Amino acid sequence: MRKFITLLALIISGASAAPLNVVYIISDDQAWTDYAFMGHAQVKTPHIDRLAKEGLTFRRGYVPSSLCCPSLATILTGKYPSQHKITSNDPPMPQGMKPPQFYQSKAFLEGRERINKHMDAQLTLPRILTENGYLAMQTGKWWQGEFSRGGFTHGMTKGGRHGDAGLDIGRKTMKPIDDFLDLSIAQKKPFFLWYAPLLPHDPHTPPQRLLEKYRKLTPSIHQARYWAMIEWFDESIGQLRDSLKQRGLADNTLIVYVADNGWIQSLDNPKYAPKSKQSPYDGGLRTPIFFHLPGKIPSQQAKELAISVDIMPTVLSVLGITEHEKFPGIDLTKANLRAARKAIHGACYTHNARDIDKPSANLRWNWIISKEWKLILPDPSEADAVVELYQILDDPKETKNLASEKPALVKSLTEEWQIISAPTR
Repeated sequence: MRKFITLLALIISGASAAPLNVVYIISDDQAWTDYAFMGHAQVKTPHIDRLAKEGLTFRRGYVPSSLCCPSLATILTGKYPSQHKITSNDPPMPQGMKPPQFYQSKAFLEGRERINKHMDAQLTLPRILTENGYLAMQTGKWWQGEFSRGGFTHGMTKGGRHGDAGLDIGRKTMKPIDDFLDLSIAQKKPFFLWYAPLLPHDPHTPPQRLLEKYRKLTPSIHQARYWAMIEWFDESIGQLRDSLKQRGLADNTLIVYVADNGWIQSLDNPKYAPKSKQSPYDGGLRTPIFFHLPGKIPSQQAKELAISVDIMPTVLSVLGITEHEKFPGIDLTKANLRAARKAIHGACYTHNARDIDKPSANLRWNWIISKEWKLILPDPSEADAVVELYQILDDPKETKNLASEKPALVKSLTEEWQIISAPTR
């Protein structure tokens, strides 16, 4: 059944009342600090910077989980991993088996299918939008099998672990996006585009011209490659925006930006450093989040906290699509809702699931942020588990654990976490 487009959407869409197009731009493995507009002195991100300047931008944005697959599932469904049940990148790996062998095994394929069925059961944004006459295109990172399993009408990914042919977007070509935009114009239909390239994700193989630029700025080849990948990603966003402008689509297209998780580059090897990806620290969880629709969504550098579960209700509100299912996030365009929220929370899980159908079995840490305070609550299964408390505005790298000094605050934040997380556990 088609949902109703409210008067709000008609006002937002302008005199022509044409439905808004929607583009999600999702960075893959990028630290919240690694943008020029966020204060990085070396990395150049002019296209992202402009979008952030012109948009409703939350510099204190977060994802609930610092791992690709569950985070992307949250962005598409508007639900926490504990709700959509996709908590881990991969199924359980049999003892004694190594990843290359595992990815070709029957155990992996059967486990992957069980994980994908959780997405089949979800009311995703593409499912909602296609019921309202939209075309929906998947490009880039996608873990849940063939693209249609997420509700997309078009896509690049046929299966594979996390993208197969879809991973060419941004690195090798932008043509599938151009073709999709032309199709939407020919069919006179609004569109949703999922642009989630494998950028700046490894392998860090940037164009030589960019690598040479950043080699002059750091003695670490690994850091230079990572920084160059970020600018390469930014350039692809410029290409995407040009494609929209050339077709007269830019003024009627809502652009949403978020990273799936963070990344702190090791200086002496190509891997990520501790306290980043797969961790409960801001290096893994924090990301700028913004909504770009100049003239229709006022530009603002919002100071409040945001989290990726807010993206779904915000987009639906801007589009004026009423939806019967209640999502756990809030509409970030509403200042009163932002001000009323006391805290945000999330949870981090194992890379390989222990139990595909039981999120709590895969839990490593819960976390809550209230104003300047962040509390990390480890699952008892974690070795050497300790409760951690940080004043993250003064200590953004989370180096000084204040839990033992402030037991009353630990107690009150734990109680607050129990209250706000209860509906999603």
